[in-house]
Amino acid sequence: MSTAEQQQPHGTPQASEAPSDALLGPADIRELAAALGVRPTKQKGQNFVIDANTVRRIVRTAEVRPDDVVVEVGPGLGSLTLALLEAADRVVAVEIDDILAAALPATIAARMPQKKDRFALVHSDAMLVTELPGPAPTALVANLPYNVAVPVLLTMLDRFPSIERTLVMVQAEVADRLAARPGNKVYGVPSVKANWYADVKRAGAIGRNVFWPAPNVDSGLVSLVRRSEPIATTASKAEVFAVVDAAFAQRRKGLRSALAGWAGSAAAAEAALTAAGINPLARGESLTVEEFAAIAEHKPSDAQKPAL
Repeated sequence: MSTAEQQQPHGTPQASEAPSDALLGPADIRELAAALGVRPTKQKGQNFVIDANTVRRIVRTAEVRPDDVVVEVGPGLGSLTLALLEAADRVVAVEIDDILAAALPATIAARMPQKKDRFALVHSDAMLVTELPGPAPTALVANLPYNVAVPVLLTMLDRFPSIERTLVMVQAEVADRLAARPGNKVYGVPSVKANWYADVKRAGAIGRNVFWPAPNVDSGLVSLVRRSEPIATTASKAEVFAVVDAAFAQRRKGLRSALAGWAGSAAAAEAALTAAGINPLARGESLTVEEFAAIAEHKPSDAQKPAL
């Protein structure tokens, strides 16, 4: 696309070296957006990172290695994409926006021509992607739109088990929920489900001034390192997640009451909880993912449910 090609700096470097000005700065972002007729929208949760130091910090924090195949969701105009290409072997970007998806390959070719063959674009909704081109991804690094951050993250971890390390930038409140531990007041469904796949921790804070437009909330980095061994349970992920959803649907209630619908009755829920070694009066916010799995293993069959 000619608008992106206009961004190419004079004096294209040799293929072995990345130009110092290859990354996008504030003026580059605004110029490229204007040329494409792009205005970030709240509906799509678009906030473009305009600070090169921030995207390089994200790549360092993600511990991207030269042999990594990185998948990025929501690359936008390519700020983080270019920084990832500096460090990784390959980058696959998943972009839903028609205009941004059409422009990104040309931006990569213009600003980092030595890596254009190491880049692939998937023009799709990340929630619908079931396969990616090229080698299996080893890392996920993304600035996720606030409105879909959790479902996109969980979907990608579920569909691509080869992803070993993940670093996502999300709304600070979402970051806190993902990384929360049992007993924390913000511990809930995202916390438990993320922990099913990985060890999760907060990995830093990001200020508002590195975005265009500046959001009304702070952002945070969340690191997820996939479990070396899956949760030891005979219950399926779907069965465990059903317990989690039920427990937090009525989080102020004790589990005996909160799981009544899931088990068939409060008495059946109590029986399952007792068999799993869980206090029936405990609340979901106090349980680990392993304890939710234990409850799922003891869901009574119809024949075992106490008579009403």
